[in-house]
Amino acid sequence: MTPTAMTVQLREIAPEDADWLEAENNAAVPNVNALSGPALIDLAGQAAYRRIALDNGQPVGFLIAFAPGADYRSQNYVWFSGRYDDFLYIDRVVVADAARGRGIGGILYQDLFDFALGKTARITCEVNEKPPNPGSIRFHERLGFTIVGRQETEAGAKSVALMARDL
Repeated sequence: MTPTAMTVQLREIAPEDADWLEAENNAAVPNVNALSGPALIDLAGQAAYRRIALDNGQPVGFLIAFAPGADYRSQNYVWFSGRYDDFLYIDRVVVADAARGRGIGGILYQDLFDFALGKTARITCEVNEKPPNPGSIRFHERLGFTIVGRQETEAGAKSVALMARDL
């Protein structure tokens, strides 16, 4: 069954989500960097947007995004901060392997877009080009994101496409 906005519920990330967040986040490496559950809860606590998606009460995905002025030193967040005054930066979005292809990512992004309307001019993110993540590039392009820059991170171990979507 494909979830819809009617069956998937979104709520704020909470401390009791730490173990699930850690397991799913770290299963998604190298598309996101590995973090402990407590570090993810701390990260979410600093974010402007921090939602977990539940399908039949079970967590299936999450999205964390930062507004300008956050005390966050991610190389990619810093890149956007140096170029835009008005944005929400998607730091990470993870959908559990068992829930992929069921529209969870799209539901999280639509909720983020709705949250951002009237608050910001654009949504930004990065997608790995090295190691390649072509599915994520296609997903973001379908949602109207375009590549606005590129940079190497982790001493050249990764390269990313920096993307933005104007609202």
